Amino acid sequence: MLNMIKNFKNDESGAVTVDWVVLTAAVVGLGLLVVSQLREPITQAGGAIGTQLTSAAGVVAGEGEE
Repeated sequence: MLNMIKNFKNDESGAVTVDWVVLTAAVVGLGLLVVSQLREPITQAGGAIGTQLTSAAGVVAGEGEE
């Protein structure tokens, strides 16, 4: 029994898996942080682009001419 405990203590085959899980969680966390910080500016930029496209479409269709 003592020999099995020593073997379990010295076995490092799962350590790499734990490292990858921690690194993956860190990358996902940083990605979520970036997305949460950029959501509002991207939404505002998209709205401004949509407004410009609508305005340009009206000019092309002849609606904006006087």
